[in-house]
Amino acid sequence: MTGNNSSNRGSALLGTTVLFLLVFNTLFWFPFILVLSLFKLLIPIKFVRKFINFTLDNIAQLWVYYNSAGIKKIIGIEVDTDIPSGLSREKWYLIISNHQSWIDIVILQSIFTGKIPMPKFFLKSQLKWVPVLGLAWWALDYPFMKRYSKKLLEKKPHLKGKDMENTIRACNKFRDMPVSIINFVEGTRYSEKKSILQNSPFRHLLKPKSGGIGYVFTIMGEYLTGVLNVTIVYPENSSKKLWDFMCGRIKYFKVYIEEIPFTDNLKGNYLEDDNYKSEIQNWINEIWQRNDSHFKK
Repeated sequence: MTGNNSSNRGSALLGTTVLFLLVFNTLFWFPFILVLSLFKLLIPIKFVRKFINFTLDNIAQLWVYYNSAGIKKIIGIEVDTDIPSGLSREKWYLIISNHQSWIDIVILQSIFTGKIPMPKFFLKSQLKWVPVLGLAWWALDYPFMKRYSKKLLEKKPHLKGKDMENTIRACNKFRDMPVSIINFVEGTRYSEKKSILQNSPFRHLLKPKSGGIGYVFTIMGEYLTGVLNVTIVYPENSSKKLWDFMCGRIKYFKVYIEEIPFTDNLKGNYLEDDNYKSEIQNWINEIWQRNDSHFKK
């Protein structure tokens, strides 16, 4: 019993140390991000804003790098993966991934930081109010999305298409400099309950949604170099809670990465072409079938 208590105290101390590191690192870089974002607001000159965005992205890369390096050093995590050769910070990528926990973001950032443009992901609009981080995400042009339920759209049909407008507005910001966009295509974190409610045909994944992919392909097709298809596999029966991760209770991850070139057959107009919509949905379903098989290895 004493041993268990000692172990729990040790884990809690480790988790507190990691939390302190993340908070300290965020507060260290935040003033630089804040000052530059104010300059970006006050100086409406395109080439100046482009330079500021470039500087902000490099600061963000350092922010994420030190977060990842600190976590790896203190917790001792091991990410077993093969990163495709030829990745570049001068190219545009769409990253698609399964989603099981907030830990997924930490893992993706630790893998790709410094190898491709700063990965950015779509955030729920409520997250803009998170202290410090909300403002940092806004300054770094992370797109905030507001989803509308079917019930709400039935009551307020004028809101139909607003989510698409938000996506277009966000993606237009990414044309001036290379970027990596992360899309968790299941739309929510995996759970067995959600899988059953969906009647998902996959054993370890939820049904993928093609909307976000289709919008990015349509709006940014002339820029995209490729798609990075990622499957994150946690140890069997492990916790997927962020606090347990920070306390060192989960350290090993197997990550499968497949680079898919953005070829002509993936180009089209998802907004207006129903056949193209069906083709993209079939395309992502086939990918998800492959991804689901990784959990059996």
